[in-house]
Amino acid sequence: MKIDGTPFRSIWVDDTDRWSVRIIDQTKLPWSIDLARLTTMEGVAHAIKAMLVRGAPLIGASAAYGVALAMRADASDASLANAIAVLGATRPTAINLRWALARMQQALQPLSPAARTAAAYGEAAAICDEDVATNQAIGKHGLPLIAARAAGGRRVNVLTHCNAGWIATVDWGTALAPIYMAHDAGIDVHVWVEETRPRNQGASLTAWELGKHGVNHTVIADNAGGHMMQRGDVDLVIVGTDRVTRAGDVANKIGTYLKALAARDNGVPFWVALPSSTIDWTISDGLADIPIEERAASEVTTMTGRALDGSIATIRVVPKDSPAANPAFDVTPARLVSGLITERGLCDANEFALREMFRDIA
Repeated sequence: MKIDGTPFRSIWVDDTDRWSVRIIDQTKLPWSIDLARLTTMEGVAHAIKAMLVRGAPLIGASAAYGVALAMRADASDASLANAIAVLGATRPTAINLRWALARMQQALQPLSPAARTAAAYGEAAAICDEDVATNQAIGKHGLPLIAARAAGGRRVNVLTHCNAGWIATVDWGTALAPIYMAHDAGIDVHVWVEETRPRNQGASLTAWELGKHGVNHTVIADNAGGHMMQRGDVDLVIVGTDRVTRAGDVANKIGTYLKALAARDNGVPFWVALPSSTIDWTISDGLADIPIEERAASEVTTMTGRALDGSIATIRVVPKDSPAANPAFDVTPARLVSGLITERGLCDANEFALREMFRDIA
């Protein structure tokens, strides 16, 4: 995808030294575009935990390069095991993290230490390239959902929650991939971007990347989504996900469940876009089995933005002595999901449909 006309991926190996890893520091968006350089496995672990990189597919790709950096420093069995453990402990909900680390371990464990560094960089690059192709396929399969509502040139209004765009993946995105393809195909598509408190990942990230690519969008408060649906101003909802059970339950950014309820009440299709690496085939009950990350209370009690004088400031928005809870995700039961958009096509959100779609990996 593009930033002001220049193509970017969200993670890449530095062109100068060919071993360090460059990322867009997403904690600085939309105020500035800072390209951070990661040189150690510990640096990658910090980037994941502190959300310099975020989004399930990008977390997995970043962790893969974290293993590569660890192998460059020390390619022993002990170093490999330590990298898998440290990186695996950074974020509990996104299943792509565990998937990518398992793939790296499987590829590297049988090799001699002398062969591991080159193999690790190669496997991490393959994970990234496959992610791009996967998300492009998600976009192609999701595009007809938008195109079907554009008859006669009418505007299609899509509502999304959080950020499941190209900066949450290596490129294209999941939920936003069909939107980008619709825009590039000349369809009049407009996106309702929910702010997505507490970290404002819709208002700061989704709005930023849509704007940079030239897609029409409007930022709305999180609680406005149901109102827009009642007024008939939402044609469909498309969101991403950090983990999907084999039964079709969906874990996504906190607040997604409420959007699914509003969509069901108003007859608005509620679609979830995901790569197959986000499916956790080991669990079926999302409410019981998906771990929900509890993040720092400071994400709720403070906000960062640009002050009227142009400076960037973090301010407290709740009383000094008030405690805060910060569950980062919620679970939308499969019964509320209209369907899943995967790299292999559209399917119902249930175990039978998922296993039929992915017979070779289920």
